[in-house]
Amino acid sequence: MKFLILNGPNLNMLGFRDKKHYGSFTLKDLENHILKFCQNKCGVEFFQSSCEGAIIDKLHSADVDCVVLNAGAYTHYSYAIKDAIECITPDVIEVHISKISEREDFRKISVIKDVCVHTIEGEGMDSYTKAIDFYLSSHNCK
Repeated sequence: MKFLILNGPNLNMLGFRDKKHYGSFTLKDLENHILKFCQNKCGVEFFQSSCEGAIIDKLHSADVDCVVLNAGAYTHYSYAIKDAIECITPDVIEVHISKISEREDFRKISVIKDVCVHTIEGEGMDSYTKAIDFYLSSHNCK
């Protein structure tokens, strides 16, 4: 089983962003947390871009079983990313570090939710590991 961890805009700025919502960990800390979780369970690759087209291209070329996607602000308005998810074979799980359903009104909207197999929000770094665990459990790969 192989996962792509795909992070969108401004997630490269973890550690510098509002710590109340995003904690104090960096993107590298997050990747190390995921690698440790995946050890001896599954393969994982990482990709981050603040460019919508690069995210779409990565979705199109993803040769994995599942994509764990934090689309950042694109979550709320990118129909292009939504369309890309609909075009690909791997399942996509939407994740968010913060609890977007309890934040500003515009953040409560996810245009990608309906094309993702599951959504996890508000669990910090564990949003990603819970997504991987959900997928492994639902495919009897514990």
